[in-house]
Amino acid sequence: GAIRESPSLEEIASHPDVDLVIVATSGKAGLLPTLASLRAGKIVALANKETLVMAGGIVMAEARKHKLEIRPIDSEHSAIWQCLQGEESNPIAQIILTASGGPLRNRSREELARVTAAEALRHPTWKMGRKVTIDSANLMNKGLEVIEAHWLFDVPFDRIKVMIHPGSIVHSMVEFADGSVKAQLGAPDMRLPIQYALSHPERWSNTELPKLDLDKLHSIKFDPVDLDRFPCLQLAIEAGRAGDTYPAVLSAADEVAVEHFLSGE
Repeated sequence: GAIRESPSLEEIASHPDVDLVIVATSGKAGLLPTLASLRAGKIVALANKETLVMAGGIVMAEARKHKLEIRPIDSEHSAIWQCLQGEESNPIAQIILTASGGPLRNRSREELARVTAAEALRHPTWKMGRKVTIDSANLMNKGLEVIEAHWLFDVPFDRIKVMIHPGSIVHSMVEFADGSVKAQLGAPDMRLPIQYALSHPERWSNTELPKLDLDKLHSIKFDPVDLDRFPCLQLAIEAGRAGDTYPAVLSAADEVAVEHFLSGE
């Protein structure tokens, strides 16, 4: 008999029975389903960074055209989104993205040159997929998140700052014109931002989710990023500023480089 092809991601994402689409693929595979979802009038909850890195202008224009919101699932962007609720008429002075610094934050440049995939995959605070864990270890991930924040929140690059915050308790912050800073805190568990993307504007009680124990939180520490040791962050920001196809090239090159690194090359 005839071979029936399985439905494409775009077909699934634009199916009439679907209300909300979670795009959680890794890499460039997220772009076409995201656009198909928006064109079919669906709310998109986005966990895939590369979609906005490669085609942020196109994706956000599509969302505006159909009067749809894109709900971020990345913990940092979810934090910013939560901080901005009720602040629609207030201009953003600065977005502060936090980075744990990953498993290699205390290594010297010389040590970083000899790091193995196994070492880079041991993230101290987050459980994530292999590619994003490697990207986190060299801060490329944070660079991609800067580009993502630029598109999601329509903020210029010179008003997006990255701080190292090893505890991963403060997920990100927004500073407003009056100098007031709003932060979103929570246990480092991706189920929290995933659930909020599904429940928004409601907040659901869920006994499965961890609560932040403030009694055990003696201090909150922030450090500037050492760009000499982690040049990927600067590379990504420069690609974002250059615009055009630069971020797409950066994203594609990163995918290939991570693949080679993970296979021991």
